[in-house]
Amino acid sequence: MEPIKKRYDFVYVFDVQDGNPNGDPDAANLPRVDSETGNGLVTDVCLKRKVRNFVDVAKKGEEGYGIFIQEAAVLDNRVEDVYKTEEVKAAPKDKTKETAKKVLCGKYYDIRAFGAVIATKEKQGQVRGPIQLTFARSVDPINAVDNAITRMAVTKESDKAKEKTIGRKATVPYGLYVAHGFISANLAEQTGFSEDDLKLFWTALKNMFDNDRSAARGLMSARKLIVFEHSSKLGNAQANKLFDLVKISRKDESKVARSFNDYEINIDETGLPQEVKVIEII
Repeated sequence: MEPIKKRYDFVYVFDVQDGNPNGDPDAANLPRVDSETGNGLVTDVCLKRKVRNFVDVAKKGEEGYGIFIQEAAVLDNRVEDVYKTEEVKAAPKDKTKETAKKVLCGKYYDIRAFGAVIATKEKQGQVRGPIQLTFARSVDPINAVDNAITRMAVTKESDKAKEKTIGRKATVPYGLYVAHGFISANLAEQTGFSEDDLKLFWTALKNMFDNDRSAARGLMSARKLIVFEHSSKLGNAQANKLFDLVKISRKDESKVARSFNDYEINIDETGLPQEVKVIEII
């Protein structure tokens, strides 16, 4: 399939209610937070993980839609398997790595989309993916609540007579988060990221929370996906200036926000360059 021919920038808005959207292992798995401002954070790799999980389920078994980065996967073995294919073995010696990268891109959706570092001994290389994401940051500071929970069962027979034990569960009562993304048509040419791949990515952002539920994450929902479609490969405006056109504000500053309905999102299309089209997918 033909790679995409245009640059895209996008704003992705999602929220969490009574859950932990992305625990920090350096802080007892409490919700990630900017220590200076109190705003909540969700890492780019956390969001990419959910995209991978969605594609893995939605395209299970379909050729060309494998997921390279998976839990318990041995990446060296996957790279070695590609080097054993007839296409790679038949390539000229000075083209072996290049051919292997091409096969990896054709086989794994997440390499086509996000790229990958190939660290296998003597087969080192890097594939730069066309899609890049920022950390998501909450619109307002979050209030992480440390909840006490009771454990009703014990692990060992020797602990059977003991009192019920108390555990902890950290949640964010409500938080609205915003991430920004960039899709390069030039890098898409290198990985083969196509229009069908792009449609699948938008679908993943719309639906990935519904296919990745967890008691710890509470109620997470995709709320807005605003895409700026350029008319050229290099783009027709700076991404930051396009992002500035999206305004998110509280309807009532005196009220503590506890739902998406407490916010409003507006796009100032009067400042939109003629060569850029805005698309609201959600």
